[in-house]
Amino acid sequence: MDLEFAQKFAAEWREDWNSHDLERILAHYHEDVTFSSPMIEHFNGDASGTVRGKDELRAYWRTGLARIPDLHFDVMDVRAGVDSLVIDYRNQIGGRVYEVLAFRDGLVIAGFGAYGTVLAVEERGEEE
Repeated sequence: MDLEFAQKFAAEWREDWNSHDLERILAHYHEDVTFSSPMIEHFNGDASGTVRGKDELRAYWRTGLARIPDLHFDVMDVRAGVDSLVIDYRNQIGGRVYEVLAFRDGLVIAGFGAYGTVLAVEERGEEE
């Protein structure tokens, strides 16, 4: 993977998330995707923090989009690896997040979100 692909993907990723169109977001993900995030336990109650398969990912993100109607991402930086990329972004409450995505056959096959002191959630004035 080269940096040009990574930057183009990150720009589309940002536009897709900011559109709140779940199927548009999921179009980049493989049916067998695995995704891990501390937000999975927060939204779905799954202590493993991992969803497996596109259907589980869809359910997780559907919940997230419903609970955070003002969700918005701004890409700060992008890094390219051999078959992966890292998107450094700020969310709607200013939290800095890193999303690491590994690709197979042009689609995301695995990913994880990594958070600092501010998680991606702010619901009704309460910040985690």
